[in-house]
Amino acid sequence: MTSARPNDKAILRDDLIAACEGDTLSVRVTPKASRNVVKVQDGVVRVYVTCVPEDGKATKEVAKLLAKALGVAKSNVTLLRGAISRDKQFRIAGL
Repeated sequence: MTSARPNDKAILRDDLIAACEGDTLSVRVTPKASRNVVKVQDGVVRVYVTCVPEDGKATKEVAKLLAKALGVAKSNVTLLRGAISRDKQFRIAGL
């Protein structure tokens, strides 16, 4: 996640919360990216991770990045669907 301006984190957090359906967040993941980034474009959450998609490494990195962007503990981000898919669904507790 990049933070060029101080308000970027707050704007990203607000966009992520707006993209949530209740406590569920749908995400499109791009593994093996050049950097770790969380973006919300037209209501679609996209997460780019540098990890390779093997043994759940990319999914764990996505959960970590989402937790950081939302300001919640990593344990509050739980994968619901998409363990081996690019389209994943997470439950976010503590929002």
